[in-house]
Amino acid sequence: MNSPASESLVVLAGAGPGDPGLITLRLQQRLAAADVIITDRLVNPEIITQHAKPGVVVVSAGKQGYNDASYTQDEINQLIVHYAATHRLVLRLKGGDVAFFSNVLDELQVLHENKIPYEIIPGITAASGASAFAGIPLTARGYAQGVQFLTFNPNSVYTAAQWEALASTNDTLVCYMASRNLGLLVSSLLQYSCSPSKPLAVVEQATTSQQTVYISTLGQAQVEFTTKQFVSPSLVIIGEVVRLHESFKWFSESDGVSVFKEL
Repeated sequence: MNSPASESLVVLAGAGPGDPGLITLRLQQRLAAADVIITDRLVNPEIITQHAKPGVVVVSAGKQGYNDASYTQDEINQLIVHYAATHRLVLRLKGGDVAFFSNVLDELQVLHENKIPYEIIPGITAASGASAFAGIPLTARGYAQGVQFLTFNPNSVYTAAQWEALASTNDTLVCYMASRNLGLLVSSLLQYSCSPSKPLAVVEQATTSQQTVYISTLGQAQVEFTTKQFVSPSLVIIGEVVRLHESFKWFSESDGVSVFKEL
């Protein structure tokens, strides 16, 4: 169906952290009605297979760090505008939640500039999915009263004052995009007097049947994870709440098979 942009709608939606069961009813409705789905690399394709209508146009436009062949944000913006000019309902699917490190501002700006109507559907962010499926509450009485969400990649720049604040805080630190630079993250925190005994967890492919949780401390991680290549996506959780994993882990990781209790 060809429709002018003024009659189209673009939906920016969070598709959750991986498990296809962790999407909202609102997103299910939009998936069933969408004419075009522009999806990120980290969106589980089963979500589209299970809920999209036959004949929907699916565009895989994922960005991937360290991969020069992946889409740029400008290219994704152009795709959104192009399909909004020719289709009634365009669904832009993002991994996790649209409000957490998803470049949603770039897409909102291009929609606003082109006078294209839009709506936003929240999703479960990777931090919530990873902490829940690892049995690690991000805040807990006696462990942490606050949580900070950060990115740590080659483009991240923190001042000495910021490192000092991160190293001294009792908040839980949740670090996106940090697994490839874990050694630098750990050494930077230790350099600014963070305790070597502070617990650290790396959660690979959270909420999926391939989920694996690695537990260490800042001091031990420098040795244990020196040569470890974590599978993308991986999330790093630092703080006293990590100690709760051993007592409250519930999601089976044995043999890479997820096991849920029968009701």
